[in-house]
Amino acid sequence: MISFSDLGLGQKLLDALDAVGYKQPTPIQEGAIPHALAGKDVLGIAQTGTGKTASFTLPLIERLSKGRAKARMPRSLILSPTRELAAQIAENFDNYAKNTKLTKVLLIGGVAFGPQEEILNKGADVVIATPGRLLDQFERGKVLLNGVQILVIDEADRMLDMGFIPDIERILKTLPAQRQTLFFSATMPPEIKSLVDRFMNNPVRVEVSRPASTATTITQLVARVKDKTPAAKRDMLRKAIGRSGVKNGIIFCNRKRDVDTVARSLIKHGFSAAPIHGDLDQSTRTKTLDEFKSDTLRFLVASDVAARGLDIPAVSHVFNFDVPHNAEDYVHRIGRTGRAGLEGEAITIVGPSDDRNLAAVEKMLGKKIPSADFGDGAGSAPESAQADEPTPSRGRKRRPGKTDTEKSAAPAKSEKPDTDASEVPAAETRNAPKKPKPAPRRDRSSRGSARESGGENDNVKGFGDDTPAFFNIGQG
Repeated sequence: MISFSDLGLGQKLLDALDAVGYKQPTPIQEGAIPHALAGKDVLGIAQTGTGKTASFTLPLIERLSKGRAKARMPRSLILSPTRELAAQIAENFDNYAKNTKLTKVLLIGGVAFGPQEEILNKGADVVIATPGRLLDQFERGKVLLNGVQILVIDEADRMLDMGFIPDIERILKTLPAQRQTLFFSATMPPEIKSLVDRFMNNPVRVEVSRPASTATTITQLVARVKDKTPAAKRDMLRKAIGRSGVKNGIIFCNRKRDVDTVARSLIKHGFSAAPIHGDLDQSTRTKTLDEFKSDTLRFLVASDVAARGLDIPAVSHVFNFDVPHNAEDYVHRIGRTGRAGLEGEAITIVGPSDDRNLAAVEKMLGKKIPSADFGDGAGSAPESAQADEPTPSRGRKRRPGKTDTEKSAAPAKSEKPDTDASEVPAAETRNAPKKPKPAPRRDRSSRGSARESGGENDNVKGFGDDTPAFFNIGQG
């Protein structure tokens, strides 16, 4: 049985891995790390939850252990599609590099740049960034990219979905031609293959699972709703999450306004829940994630972008309030459960208008998803959940005042006592900025436009400085 010591890692890294309890490499780590240590370009293809982060952070730390960065000239660059994933990579880097003197900078929206600039000016070995924020600071002359020796692109297919490919191409053209590139993606659509062909040098392909496959540890079920109303779906959701054996879960919605509405509804009916999406400020998003990871919060209601790539190992359930528009997103969603060998369950709520999207998912999987019977989801709340206020015994622990997360998810005061949740768009109930005018048409290689996804995804507006730099270069 192969151990980390067999992969060629140094003793300092082995000690760090031992301290966090990692004994054996995953298949993607076993396949990628030796090639990355040898300085080769690596194309890693693996579904979420397979240990991709360690596949590039460990060899990167080992290769950078000697040498020193110059002022504003980082030696390596790790690009991530979302703030949460970038912050998570930074946290893992700190754990693995604690026995070295390597320094890192996290460049994401919602984080003060002053302390990061100080590190950059002294010389940072690693920059971990979202594409939009990196290009913004590059344009300002705060970071130089001509000293990058190792480039890592994580979640490349999500970069494509979010419209970051033009930004990625611009960054790639700015970097030195003589560099090592580590490229990781769960799937390989044509646009991503084109990037690989143009910007990688004879990469070693490491694939541990066929594209768009799901883990065998996940039980997949469909819960059908006959009524077309959103209230019927919310009723079915409550029946699904109220069963015994549901420890916690992530609930996915296609639109940000539905994230808020579903969270309000669950809180009203006594469930411990909070929303997370791009319109929430970074401190609220971080607090919500911390509460979920610490089991203070049972249910996270999320948009695809906000939850993609999050490493939360003990999620018992995933609930798709909506069938995703993009079939591949189904794989990424349900990959939040059944991680690290644990059993998980994924339940997708399907209304009369969801049949086409469900058919696309089942075609991609090559099989029918079995149906589950949690009731007909007629839209009426159970008697035990008719009260306006959350039931204290089932909600969060009482504490003085409300957190920002609770305030953002609380029921609107104008709600009628016998209604489920306000159908008013979240932007109106939460005093969010008015919806902006449509952004200019992007490069056709960016398939993840708001128009394609119903207009409410986190692709452009509402994701702060993590939006594609096409929209925000030069803004304060």
